[in-house]
Amino acid sequence: MERVDTPIPGCVELRPRVVRDHRGNLAKPFQQSRFRELGLEFEIRELFHSRSRRGVLRGLHFQLPPSAVAKLVYCVTGRAFDAIVDLRVGSPTEGAGHTLELSADVDNAVFVPRGCAHGFVALEDATTLAYAYDGEFDPECDAGIRWDSAGIDWPVEEPILSERDSGLPPGPSFASPFTYER
Repeated sequence: MERVDTPIPGCVELRPRVVRDHRGNLAKPFQQSRFRELGLEFEIRELFHSRSRRGVLRGLHFQLPPSAVAKLVYCVTGRAFDAIVDLRVGSPTEGAGHTLELSADVDNAVFVPRGCAHGFVALEDATTLAYAYDGEFDPECDAGIRWDSAGIDWPVEEPILSERDSGLPPGPSFASPFTYER
């Protein structure tokens, strides 16, 4: 597995070794010992996935303290334009975003640290993203900022949004409880 640092401290793209043959392919997006070798402390506590049709935008989501979570996100089918926004006060990239494409063909993943918002837009029908959390979903701490308020250049003009995501507050009005720690 290769670690590719992004401009956001602690946010890392991961490119696993992919074994391909006449049957298909095999990729391992997580191995705890390899994560530790790469300097990433991460213990999976919850695993789930979402399936979206082309043009669906989900995000930008995060969990507030005391239930903040780090997450590993990867694409099982299809392709997604993925976005991460650093909400950590004092971070060198506070308020900045980073984007990348997650693809089932490439088998890459992204590690999103606590204090960062995450979202994506499906670039193909039946795009399935898998999420591994180092904590459990806590509806009392579930939060987000509006997808169009964080300076992300989304590749869709009229995304398909949930009612919840349409009503999220704009990023500039969010008083972040997250603090950057080296």
